[in-house]
Amino acid sequence: MIGIGETAPDFTLPRTANGGDTDTLTLSALRPAPVVLYFYPKDDTPGCTTEALDFTRLAADFAAAGAVVVGLSKDSPAKHEKFCAKHGLGVILVSDEGADTCERYGTWVEKNMYGKTYMGIERSTVLIDGTGRVVQVWPKVKVKGHAEEVLAAVRALPR
Repeated sequence: MIGIGETAPDFTLPRTANGGDTDTLTLSALRPAPVVLYFYPKDDTPGCTTEALDFTRLAADFAAAGAVVVGLSKDSPAKHEKFCAKHGLGVILVSDEGADTCERYGTWVEKNMYGKTYMGIERSTVLIDGTGRVVQVWPKVKVKGHAEEVLAAVRALPR
C-alpha cells in the first residue's frame, strides 16, 4: 500500500458524469484541492453501496472543506453510470478496468474467499493533499463510520 509522505501516482481514467457523457479525470488536474481517493471492490454490492451513499451524504461537507471525493473500482464507466443513477450518488467514480492504478497504489491484492484465492481491490482510502502528497491512508476499510472519519481528517488539513 502506498505510504504517507509519498507522491500520489497520477492517473487519467474514465469518469462518471452522473447522468451526462462520460469523460476523463486526471488526478493532478484537481490540485490544489485535497482529494479523497477511495478504492472499492464492485458497484452495487452492499458494502460498496453503503460506502458510496455515505460519501454522497457528506458530499457538501467535503466540498465545504475544499476536498474532492473520487471512488475507484475496476467496473466499467457504463456500470458506474448505472450505479450512480440507481442510488442517486453524488461522488465522482472512475474506472480502472486494467487495475493499473490499483497496482500503483497497492490496493490490487490477493484475496481469499471460501478457500479460493483471487486478485481483487482491497477497500482502502487515500487522502492526498493539495500538493499531491499522501497525508493519510486507511487500508482494509470497515465501512461503518468511515466517511465521517475521512471528513474529520480533511477538516484537520492545514489551509
